[in-house]
This record gives sequence, C-alpha cells and structure tokens, in this order.
Amino acid sequence: MNNFSFITNILFSILLLSSTIDAVELNWEHNYDNALATAKKEKKMVYLFIGADQCRHCDRFKEQTLSNKDLIEEMKKEYVLLYMSRDQHKIPDRFEKYGVPIHYFLTPEGKIIAEVQGSRELEGWYDVLDEVELRKEK
Repeated sequence: MNNFSFITNILFSILLLSSTIDAVELNWEHNYDNALATAKKEKKMVYLFIGADQCRHCDRFKEQTLSNKDLIEEMKKEYVLLYMSRDQHKIPDRFEKYGVPIHYFLTPEGKIIAEVQGSRELEGWYDVLDEVELRKEK
C-alpha cells in the first residue's frame, strides 16, 4: 500500500468515526400502540412522522432538520418519537399515508393536536413546534 492510500484510509476512518460520534440518536418507535403506551407512562405527547422508503422530501427533512442535535434533544423531552414508513409499517387507517412526509402531533390517548404536511428546514420546524405548543394549551 502506498503512503497516499494509507493516509487516505486513515483520514476516511477518522471522518467516519467523528460523524458516528456526532450522530444524533433518534431512537424512533415504529409501533403506534407502543408509542401511545410510552407517552402515557412518560406523560409526553407523540410526534408521528409518516414517510416512505423512497421519498426525497422525507430524506431531505431527515438530513436538514432531524440531524440537528439540539432540536432532537428538545423534541425528546416533550415527545415520544414515532416513525412509520408506509412501505414497512402498519399505519392506523385514520392517518394519511400519501403525500409524505406527513407529521402528526398526538396526545397520549391518540387525539390529533396538529397535522403538518411536507418538509421543513430547521427554523421552519421550530415554527411548527411553537404552533403545536399553542394548540396544546387550548
């Protein structure tokens, strides 16, 4: 192995390791009933993100918004995070499965507080969370 390849491999390994260390751990629940049970137990709301396996808008939302460590830590304090892919998970009939991404904010009993469709950049998502907070207070 020449020096250039060796150095390239080391740099790539360091980059990979640092991105793994900085990665935001979402710990998504994928079962609706389990998410509601956890929300009741922990006295939290449920954030339901419905996406699809081949969805560029879903991927963009994950990369631009849900990759923010501060946002995720804040959301974990208030919500049980529930992700359901229309291609992989049994989504209850009362939720829309097309036009993804779709976001629902639910009480621990499953009552819909807010429904938001589409991808948002980070600042726009904070606006969504503020709006949901106002709706919770009503």
